[in-house]
Amino acid sequence: MGQSQQPHIAILGAGIFVKTQYIPRLAEIPNHFVIRAIWSRTEESARSAVEIAQKHFPNVECKWGDVGLEDIIKDSSITGVAVVLAGQTMVDMSLRLLKAGKHVLQEKPAAATVDEAEKALAHYNSLSATLTHQPIWAVAENYRFEPAFIESKKLLSEIGEMMNVQVIVEGSMNSSNPYFASSWRRQFVGGFILDMGVHFVAGLRMLVGCEIASLTSMNSHVDKTLPPPDNISSLFQLENGCSGVFVMVVSSKSPKIIWRVLGLNGVLQVERGNKDGKHGYLVSLHMADGQSKSFFYPFSGVTDELKTFLSDISTANLKKDNSSRIDPRLSFAEGARDVAVLDAMLESGTRQGALVQVKKF
Repeated sequence: MGQSQQPHIAILGAGIFVKTQYIPRLAEIPNHFVIRAIWSRTEESARSAVEIAQKHFPNVECKWGDVGLEDIIKDSSITGVAVVLAGQTMVDMSLRLLKAGKHVLQEKPAAATVDEAEKALAHYNSLSATLTHQPIWAVAENYRFEPAFIESKKLLSEIGEMMNVQVIVEGSMNSSNPYFASSWRRQFVGGFILDMGVHFVAGLRMLVGCEIASLTSMNSHVDKTLPPPDNISSLFQLENGCSGVFVMVVSSKSPKIIWRVLGLNGVLQVERGNKDGKHGYLVSLHMADGQSKSFFYPFSGVTDELKTFLSDISTANLKKDNSSRIDPRLSFAEGARDVAVLDAMLESGTRQGALVQVKKF
């Protein structure tokens, strides 16, 4: 792809995830785009990220504050923007950029609440009335792009009719984790549960290929160094009638993350782990006849989702009509569905385990 066809992009945000994930992952696929600018609210923060990026992208510009943001919005040659900001401000910022005709890749969670997601979606859909083309609004959920979940889903038919699903998440969000001190996550409704939890819900929904219809949840706050709640125990029912449990502990002394689907003919399990120094997922299939097989898939979801977004916006930029197509795994509605499940769990928890129907998008 020649530089003229490559989309020119900017990144809004200069935090941990931009420095440790976005810049290194984009550096793996440099011929898919041209990175023009990195923006942050403060000059100091923007410069710290630009310094890292310049090792791979020597021409990236440093932008900060209202003036820098306005520069990016007004620059018609920048067609795509990654929004990697505090959860409280992401939706407003995304809508502002979409209104300016920019394609947006917004970090998860899609929104802070179901209400915010609904209003945002209505606002986005109304943009087509004023713009010649509806820009793409993508939500970055790397679990939907992880080979482990894509391949596991294909194995699901082998275990026969689903009987039960278990998702056990024992996280490691303690003071040695770089995100532990993140102030926006602490002021977020649902704290780390929502910010981290959307990943595990995305993995669950992808694996079973079915939506969660209703649930009940008992939540608690035990570790006072973390925002509430820090524990969720939820019982859910899928639209296909199968039930399951979703247990999430934000910080455990012995972290473990596991998705397990029990069928009439076998059991499929996806477990976070590492092999030969690579982090990823161990997928195992145990059949009724005693046969079993296992596979290891290293992480590659962040790179794959970025590649997909860049490819979708390249196609959209070449077409000058209204037919922007987006990989369904990136759609805002898909991200909102993950939020809806956690929103229902948080609501049920505040209502002492009352049964809550999950909002449909």
